[in-house]
Amino acid sequence: MKKSKHPVQPRKILVIQTASIGDVVLATPVVEKLKAFFPAARIDFLVKNGMEQILTSNPKISRVLVWDKSEKKYQHLREVIQTVRERKYDLIVNLHRFASSGLITVLSGASVTLGFKKNPFSLFFTRSVKHSISADPKKSRHEVVRNLSVIDFVTDDKRDFPVKLYPTRADFAKVSQFKTKRFICVAPTSLWFTKQYPVEKWIGFLREVDPEIVVYFLGAKSDRDTCDTIIKASGHQNSLNLSGKLSFTESAALMKDAAMNFVNDSAPLHFASAVNAPVTAIFCSTVPAFGFGPLSDDSMVIETDEALPCRPCGLHGFKSCPEKHFKCALSIKKEKLLARIP
Repeated sequence: MKKSKHPVQPRKILVIQTASIGDVVLATPVVEKLKAFFPAARIDFLVKNGMEQILTSNPKISRVLVWDKSEKKYQHLREVIQTVRERKYDLIVNLHRFASSGLITVLSGASVTLGFKKNPFSLFFTRSVKHSISADPKKSRHEVVRNLSVIDFVTDDKRDFPVKLYPTRADFAKVSQFKTKRFICVAPTSLWFTKQYPVEKWIGFLREVDPEIVVYFLGAKSDRDTCDTIIKASGHQNSLNLSGKLSFTESAALMKDAAMNFVNDSAPLHFASAVNAPVTAIFCSTVPAFGFGPLSDDSMVIETDEALPCRPCGLHGFKSCPEKHFKCALSIKKEKLLARIP
């Protein structure tokens, strides 16, 4: 047990992150640190619907609460607020920076509430800290560091806690069938077009991959057609499309033992970090200085060598290149990726 600098010794803690799956994964160091300081405390975690599976096997989380945003979002918000109030948390750590989660926090009745100043309701938190994102590498802080800074008030200012997922024995058992030969994983898609290494570039890369290496394609069910297109056009016979066939933690369990994982600036990058899997992260329109780069021991960021005044064009990417040329992606040579296959 680590010693807290704050007199409050919370018995019940709620961590809130109702954004995307990558954001949830990058919040796990906060759980790791809170459990180290308050081992007897019950730690719950609030996510939006669809994200709960990533945390249900985490032994340091007692319960995953879910806010269903798909339909009747605000009716469900009222229900979440009521549930949180009834559970009488001593400490709430809000890592989400938008008003909805701020409302949950201030109406919770918790003794201590922590979060980011960007949250519109942060004025009513016990303590809030800055969340600064910069494209300047000299001013850059990883999102993990930003998240951990929120709980300095009740812990300390050290940042040595890892991103962590806990695939189960069942997860590893399911993917063991795919580990009989040397393999790599490719997660070729992203929610944002300008964050995604282009299909034609993936095809060119896959054509050069040793045909004896098994290539597993990962993604959601909606990514199946894209992955099929890449596999068919490349002619790589030892490729298998697993999009939509594995859960989040099953995917992480497979990635853990890959010779290499090739990903965009997207959720699979953080899955790799969370199981310390080897990873090659391709950054197109975004830059690692934003704070979402890989954290695995064996990791590398690949990006364009061209000095493009338009890059980065945004924090999250766009549905198309604002400059109509997409040079930040098209100028990345496949040889950089191929050199990362051990």
